[in-house]
Amino acid sequence: MRRTAILNLLLLCVIPSLSNRVIDVKGGPESLVWVVQLSDLHFSVHHPDRAADFTKLVAPALSMINPSLVIITGDLTDGKSKDLLTMKQNEQEWVEYQTVMEHVVKRSGLDKSIFFDLRGNHDNFGVPLVGGAFDFFSKYSINGQLGRAGNVNSVTLQTGDRKHLFVGVDSTMSVGVRGPTNLFGHPTDQLLSELDMELSQWDSQSKDPITKISFGHFPLSFSAPSHSGKSLKDIFLNHSISAYICGHLHAKFGKNLKRHHQLSHQFSFLPEFFQLNIHQLSSHPTVNCSTDAPMPKEFWEWEMGDWRRSRAMRILAIDKGHVSYVDIDFKLGTKRTIILPTFPLDSQLMSTSSSHHEYECRVMGPLSYEAVRALVFSVSPLVSVTAMIYDTRSGYPSLVFEAPMRKLEHNTSRGDLYIAPWNYRAFEDPSPDRYWLQIEATDFMGRSTLSDLRPFSVNGLSTKLSWTWKEFMVMGCQWPALYYPMLWSAVYFLLSILLIPKALLIFSNKHFTCKNKGFLNILGWVSQELCRVPIAWFGLLGYVFHLILFPWFIGQVFTDGKDKGYMTYMGWVVKSFNEEGKHDYVGSPDVMVVVLPHLLFVVFPAILVTGALAAEKQIYWEHVLSLSGKKEDDPVQEEKRSLWYDYQGSWKSNSCIGERWIRKVLLVLCLAICWKHFMNCRVLIKAYEMNPIFNFPGYSLAIPLLLAYAVYKTRIRV
Repeated sequence: MRRTAILNLLLLCVIPSLSNRVIDVKGGPESLVWVVQLSDLHFSVHHPDRAADFTKLVAPALSMINPSLVIITGDLTDGKSKDLLTMKQNEQEWVEYQTVMEHVVKRSGLDKSIFFDLRGNHDNFGVPLVGGAFDFFSKYSINGQLGRAGNVNSVTLQTGDRKHLFVGVDSTMSVGVRGPTNLFGHPTDQLLSELDMELSQWDSQSKDPITKISFGHFPLSFSAPSHSGKSLKDIFLNHSISAYICGHLHAKFGKNLKRHHQLSHQFSFLPEFFQLNIHQLSSHPTVNCSTDAPMPKEFWEWEMGDWRRSRAMRILAIDKGHVSYVDIDFKLGTKRTIILPTFPLDSQLMSTSSSHHEYECRVMGPLSYEAVRALVFSVSPLVSVTAMIYDTRSGYPSLVFEAPMRKLEHNTSRGDLYIAPWNYRAFEDPSPDRYWLQIEATDFMGRSTLSDLRPFSVNGLSTKLSWTWKEFMVMGCQWPALYYPMLWSAVYFLLSILLIPKALLIFSNKHFTCKNKGFLNILGWVSQELCRVPIAWFGLLGYVFHLILFPWFIGQVFTDGKDKGYMTYMGWVVKSFNEEGKHDYVGSPDVMVVVLPHLLFVVFPAILVTGALAAEKQIYWEHVLSLSGKKEDDPVQEEKRSLWYDYQGSWKSNSCIGERWIRKVLLVLCLAICWKHFMNCRVLIKAYEMNPIFNFPGYSLAIPLLLAYAVYKTRIRV
């Protein structure tokens, strides 16, 4: 026992020293560092090309770029079966990852210690215990091999006059259930406290300016709050980091997955949505240039593309506190020349309020504003680098500045920084996207490489970030906060269309008819007809309450397949591997990927189609009576028949009733609902290796049986 205590004490002393490393960046260009980010590698035994391309393309690129850090932000392995339905750890993929990384480190000539990798949700599929037999990340990852065992690890790049603090955060869930219900980051209060300490480590120990960058796997829109309600965003805003870089979403959702988070002291009492709009309306904020004046709390969130399909890599540079990046697309092969403009900043994706503050107060060092600057990496000798600025005021780009760029020479150069002196005052303009910058590099063989055109504003102003609908759905929506409002809205809506028509039938004379148009009237009419099929109505009502009160299904949630858990709308309940007994509701709001689609695309359509079958039966029965001549003297029956003719408007529509085409369409819809439900059940059966009859009979059988009963009950034989 004494030896164990001493060993634990030594580990506590050693691990912080490993996680709080300081790297003295020597050589030129001074006051400039750059790092490489890769994300979502998804090395897979079923797709060997991912690892092969990584070995072939990344190693020579790193050798050319010579970064001070290489950051890999999660999803190192895929953890999926060939049909993509079973998601758990595969040790063979981890062995491949280790082998590839060792080869890349050796071939690039970089020190292995500057590589930082962290977990993604795929690296956590089915991991019951960190450090256990199925925690392959701890065994095969670079962080695991180098003893970076904590969930928060940091490294500081020290140049002559500035510190650059990089803090990595692993917010994967502590008990890693299998996918698909393992989608969100789950920072704990302890993790947030550790992150806060790491980000503040130099605040009182150094007089040098500090640039802070944090990196993780999950975007903030896919990061749940902690038990106390705190979030990663709160910590980042408190420290006013420059950027949070992440992965997870992949390039299929868009190439503009960026977001500027800002919270000023003046409007801190308002929700974020109103704060953002206030800041957008305030294009010329009042600037207090005193040294102790509070700066606006803000940071950029930059998600990058994936290696899995996009073969993407990012180079991020910090030039005298100005943070910029360029994304590299390796789908077309290796790059002979890469250009990264470091100043002026892209006003679309990089400008901040502090940039505007710096411009207004002229807080700058040498070469901060007096020159256009760009990092240029090339395997071929360059003969010229040219800076070009275009003015778009007339509606089309007009070249207004063209100047050769000079390379800054240094005895021990880490990379090539090119500068072109300019009169920045000539480009002052209230429009943040009037002027556009482009850099051209030409090698000794006459091959020309152009950087992307970037808008800039020396005033420090930024353009309004625009998203496509896909980009907004994944970056603009805070899904952890939306889950329960969406869930209860769906549940209350389902209960209302079941209970309100029933109550009106019992306690009121108000009956809906097909004569009156409008969605609510038609919905009420269909719902009231459903009430006239008691077993179907009670069955659907009971099913909704079953989904709220009881587990949905039981399945194997870990890689080993020994211990089972059961899922409710609040998450998974699984056995713990410590002395606490149980983890209540692990994986919330991750279960929303199962819960919400089932409610919206299976239960709700089933209720509507069942009611429509009952309504169609009533209409058809009246049609049969009208043709047989029965009860023609019944004024009520005659009124109903005339209303139906008025509603249809033609005898042709009435003939459709006679042939029951509406019922045939509804039968097709029943089959579609059952097929959708069957496909959902198939995914769950494969994902959690369970039997639909024994492990989730209520979830799997209720809807098909109720629809079958409704079809049987609404038949009419004439």
